[in-house]
Amino acid sequence: MRLPPTFYPALHDRVRIALDRAGLDALLLDDPLDVAYLTGFAHFPNERPVAAWVPRDGEVLLLVPDLEREYALDQRAAARLVVYPEFPGERGPFTVLADAVAGAVRRVGHAPSTSTGRVAALAAAFPGVEPVTSDLVGRLRLRKTPEEITLHTEAARIADAMLAEGARLVAAATGPDDLPTETELAGHVTRFGTAMMYAEHDDVVVVPMLTGGLVYGGANSAQPHRLPTADRLRRGEPFMLSLGCAVGGRFVESERTFLLGEPTAEQRRYYQVVREAQETGTEALRPGVRCVDANRTCLDVIRRAGLARFLRHRQGHGIGLGFHEPPWVADGDETVLEPGMVLSSEPGLYVPGHAGYRISDTVLVTAAGPRRLTGYPRDLDDIVIGA
Repeated sequence: MRLPPTFYPALHDRVRIALDRAGLDALLLDDPLDVAYLTGFAHFPNERPVAAWVPRDGEVLLLVPDLEREYALDQRAAARLVVYPEFPGERGPFTVLADAVAGAVRRVGHAPSTSTGRVAALAAAFPGVEPVTSDLVGRLRLRKTPEEITLHTEAARIADAMLAEGARLVAAATGPDDLPTETELAGHVTRFGTAMMYAEHDDVVVVPMLTGGLVYGGANSAQPHRLPTADRLRRGEPFMLSLGCAVGGRFVESERTFLLGEPTAEQRRYYQVVREAQETGTEALRPGVRCVDANRTCLDVIRRAGLARFLRHRQGHGIGLGFHEPPWVADGDETVLEPGMVLSSEPGLYVPGHAGYRISDTVLVTAAGPRRLTGYPRDLDDIVIGA
């Protein structure tokens, strides 16, 4: 459930090489996912800054408030802790960090997501330093190491089991009043996934969303990111389980649309078109293919079927320490796919007043082509319940 201790020194060496190439003396990152990536310290972000400092020469530092100190030690953070007493404090957190930094620094990189206020605090704490916006670590995060892929693969197994458990619960209902509500079903699969994780693993890495996802039925599922409601599932209608989990802080998503009862001709058509688009789009996730081209290949299946009016989003996105992160398998992203990238492949149709139809798998790009990490069945017969 955790990356091996050798992961972080090797990562820090790669960051230092990139710093040298970029002409930067150090990198200061305060995005919680970047901090977790660089040090293994996962935390709940708030107004108190937590930041990783990676110099071109010297040791990696982790700036934390005193109330997070023991937690960082418990997580075996791969950095020397620099602790400040409280925020805002008589001396700002970045001033405390500056006191701990050895050697002179002139150019310090920060992520594009760092707020202007924190960039200003950085400049004030390090007089004469030039803050430079850099996506250096973001680019490193695009390609997963074998150790990370092991965690993604285990997360995929658990996410698939959550889907199967959700389908089992619905299939076990004997009458209309026995069918779960969206919130009941969401709570059930979330508890199931978490219990499975703790039952089968020691030293679980806890992140803000360990297991969970979205559940919606009927017309509600035509709104792609709608939160679960108290509405009860109904026979004759589709319902969607959009689930995922994180193992060692590495996410996957596994999503299926289920048909509750014998499918109508309309339901069959919508599902089969999405099924073909997802198959075609997944096959396009190969090294050397641009994200924009994979997206077009996928969504053209839906357009050729005459259903373009029901498209609401791209084919997919990158997955890593977050559910949604670059690259974007979408129009406008010309990123060239490379081995080690982990992506969602999730085309969907959303018919207002009727339902949504989406199939999503987490896919690893390999030298030999795409490899699905999630594998819950996708054929029509596999997703019909109670026909």
